[in-house]
Amino acid sequence: MSEDSRVDILYERAEHAARIIRAHYSDDVHTAIVLGSGLGAFADELEDAVALHYGDIPGFARSTVEGHAGRLVLGKTGGVNVAAMQGRFHYYEGYSFEEVTFPVRTLGALGVRSLVLTNAAGGVNIAFDQGALMIISDHLNLIGGNPLRGANDERFGARFPDMTEVYARDFQEIAAEEGREIELELRRGVYAALPGPSYETPAEIRMLRTLGADAIGMSTVPEAIVARHMGLKVLGISCITNMAAGVLEAPINHAEVIETGERVREKFTKLLRRVIPKLSVVA
Repeated sequence: MSEDSRVDILYERAEHAARIIRAHYSDDVHTAIVLGSGLGAFADELEDAVALHYGDIPGFARSTVEGHAGRLVLGKTGGVNVAAMQGRFHYYEGYSFEEVTFPVRTLGALGVRSLVLTNAAGGVNIAFDQGALMIISDHLNLIGGNPLRGANDERFGARFPDMTEVYARDFQEIAAEEGREIELELRRGVYAALPGPSYETPAEIRMLRTLGADAIGMSTVPEAIVARHMGLKVLGISCITNMAAGVLEAPINHAEVIETGERVREKFTKLLRRVIPKLSVVA
């Protein structure tokens, strides 16, 4: 199969997956959210919800990581229709960039124009506390590849998409303002994405801090790149579920990530309930 043929098939696959979703939820959906490790509870609170397992959506891979339920939940929050992914796919699971970002392609085909990307992240900035929420202002793509590599389909977007403002500034301001309204301090910072699955060494964390990273993780960036390629506006929020290697003396483990996600669930979902309806107004 030629590269051009593969790209044509990708577009058709995304359109087909969107049609399957519409068959189960016919209301227009213009806002979507990807919920990271331990952060999936928000989707359980949607009103008039319809849930689809990823296995029921053509082209969606299978989540293999604890804390990722592997469902797409469509429903309402604050009177706004939203599609919520309870869990995502990661490059470190062995999936290709195309597979990792296919849900974003599908959401775009569904009509989504505003995308909220959330993740569990390690704190690199020593001023951050475990459990803090960080608005992503920019990112460092250190995964070792780009999801747009290969032939380009102009129906998705331009060959060389601009990445000056990956995370929409007006979305960042909305999140910051809503945080202040509920007396929730939100940090801002740069998110660095590495391939994983091993956690970084203390030396690597010192390097990343020198490069300007405030938080680090193994996701989000490929999705954000593809979203901007398709013209979607993006808001990124990291939950600092653990401090990165060398910041504290204790070793890092995934159980800590899940536990911290559970601890911040209430304030995290409260913030999302306030932010998401505002995004649909300015998108």
